[in-house]
Amino acid sequence: MRNALIAAVALSTGMLPSAVALADEGQWQPYQMPSIADKLSERGIDIPAKQLADLTSYPMNAVVGLGYCTASFVSPQGLVVTNHHCAYRAIQYNSKKEHNYLADGFLATSKDKEPSAGPNERLYITEAVTDVSAQVKKDIGDDPLKRYENIQANRKALIKECESDDNYRCSVRSFHSGLEYYLIKQLIIRDVRLVYAPPESAGAFGGDIDNYEYPRHSADFTFLRAYVGKDGKPAAYAEDNVPYVPKSYLKVNADGVKAGDGVFVAGYPGSTSRYRLTSELKFASDWLYPTLAKRYQLRIDTIEAMSANDKDVKIKYAGTLAGMANRMKKYNGLLDGFKATDIIGIKQSREDEFLAWLAKDAEYKSFQGQFAALEDLLVEQRQQRQGRYYFENAQSSDLLAAANKLYRLAKEKQKPDAKREEGYQQRDMKMFKARLKRLDSSFAISVDKTLWMQDLEAYLAQDNRVAELDAILNEGDSEVSLSEKLDALYALSSLTDKQKRLAWMDADAEAFETSADPFIRLAVALYPQNMQAEKDAKTLAGKLSKARPDYMKAIIAYNKANGWPVYPDANGTLRITYGMVDGYQSADALYKQPFTRLEGITAKHTGIEPFNAPAKLLEAIEAKRYGTHAVESVYQDPASWLCRLFSCLDKPEEFGSVPVNFLSSVDTTGGNSGSPVFNGKGELVGLNFDSTYEAITKDWFFNPTITRAVHVDIRYILWMMDEVDNAQNLIEELDLVRN
Repeated sequence: MRNALIAAVALSTGMLPSAVALADEGQWQPYQMPSIADKLSERGIDIPAKQLADLTSYPMNAVVGLGYCTASFVSPQGLVVTNHHCAYRAIQYNSKKEHNYLADGFLATSKDKEPSAGPNERLYITEAVTDVSAQVKKDIGDDPLKRYENIQANRKALIKECESDDNYRCSVRSFHSGLEYYLIKQLIIRDVRLVYAPPESAGAFGGDIDNYEYPRHSADFTFLRAYVGKDGKPAAYAEDNVPYVPKSYLKVNADGVKAGDGVFVAGYPGSTSRYRLTSELKFASDWLYPTLAKRYQLRIDTIEAMSANDKDVKIKYAGTLAGMANRMKKYNGLLDGFKATDIIGIKQSREDEFLAWLAKDAEYKSFQGQFAALEDLLVEQRQQRQGRYYFENAQSSDLLAAANKLYRLAKEKQKPDAKREEGYQQRDMKMFKARLKRLDSSFAISVDKTLWMQDLEAYLAQDNRVAELDAILNEGDSEVSLSEKLDALYALSSLTDKQKRLAWMDADAEAFETSADPFIRLAVALYPQNMQAEKDAKTLAGKLSKARPDYMKAIIAYNKANGWPVYPDANGTLRITYGMVDGYQSADALYKQPFTRLEGITAKHTGIEPFNAPAKLLEAIEAKRYGTHAVESVYQDPASWLCRLFSCLDKPEEFGSVPVNFLSSVDTTGGNSGSPVFNGKGELVGLNFDSTYEAITKDWFFNPTITRAVHVDIRYILWMMDEVDNAQNLIEELDLVRN
């Protein structure tokens, strides 16, 4: 591989500059930054590691979560930038037949024209992260179910104390599979508004075909704004709210980066499985991923067919469709990656080496029996997953899901608030209500019924049946088809009406149990079976809460003994990753350059979705209206040591365009979408939005040679704002700097 060769020569000649690709593995907790200060320095990241560890200082206090993606403040007036696909729900929420902002894009030319992003949209600003491992694990006992319940009780007590102020949302997250627990305190911004979004034909240019692929040419960015009450405190949407003033906002480097530059990313990666066992990887490869991918493909095909000639359905299910397509392609990419690089074989080899070390290490030798016990628990976990799969899918109707949650709420309200299940406490009610309201904007009976019937037919075609569900499906005339029965359920339900749906939040359990509403009846009938499944899962989780941490203790000791990085798997909490701007060898004789350019858009453009770039964008490219955003070269000085050692013929002598997307070796995953990409000074140079297809398997195994993240170049964002959409009002808000 090209990078490996460069590194080998550099080592043999005594030269190892920061531009050489090293293993940039690690989704690091901010407090860990000082421990890897030397690695950051090697990459040319000059901002002090201690500063990155401080969540109250620039730039970390400008990085925010959306609950499912990442964003960042970029002006003193609460302006926030994230990915277009992260703001998809906000754009969808404001799209109507009369003004389809998904298709046409949106720009508010003044603040009074910025609409609400929707009742569910939130910004979460992490202000403190505290180690509470001792408090969570205090007096939890050994009985599996009690152990689980005691851990949850300790977590909820810490959360309640932390949330003494209603403007904060707190959570206690598990790290290293329960070896450590941290209390996360976040300020909640409840009034989020849509400011500027390019058309979907630009923001998602290439669509699912280009998803996880490279080269990319996506304008995957959108601007939102945070609003608060006149007193400066978070508040629900109100017309007289004012823009939030963040403690800091990012400087935007209009000159961007070049190949070989060190970069880092801060964000909220969702989940990885790098410490999972080989048996878990085999299960994912052999059953879980193929099963999930097959179902997603069927649902995608169905929604696409039903929305082809129905604009209302297309708008309502746009976000759902995009999400499912993304997950489906990821599963297929994982499966392809497992075969291409034999990750199962690599994991098994490493696990064998770990077990050999375990047998010899005096301190951890006793863990051998616990490792075997963990494997037994994982067999039980897989059996539970497979046993519940079809029954859980058989409850996939949005109306049944709402009925299930509403009846569960009525049952939970019979308990003291501290004893209620998470999601049903008083602290959850605003979001609970907002989700019920939002159903109207993403639901159509025809689509919901068709998708649900597919899941019911799959359930009926297998043997792992539930008597309560079968009884309701078999009710009435045996000559009536399943489709006709479902039609009757929808016709007789009041849950399609928003106000009636919301009214059920105040109903007691008896009202549910005596209701004639068919979806309510179904929820009541399935409740005991759902609760038993939950109890079984909690009991198993209690067993794993001892077995997993013990395993992680040994794994961490083993990694340290080998000089390997030790960081927790991603779990949706704030992390920092670092790397360099770099291309990669994707196949034999195929090296992919680190930057794409505007002309690549016109080369791909066909006029047919998803390669149907907006006319005004194409016109600007054709006229070469580059403004101040074009660069002559995206590479370092050609007289550098690298070009003296190697042929640089694989690099174009002149770039002569505006950079669109670029690659780096930072370690990211889902949830990092929208994450700010920083240069070595901590200035914004891009937004993370994807990974290359070859890198999808990094959720299980990090391969530094081919692992690349894909970013929107800040120069493309500024060019779109300046030369295409005339968003001068927003450009003036930004703190632009140049090298």
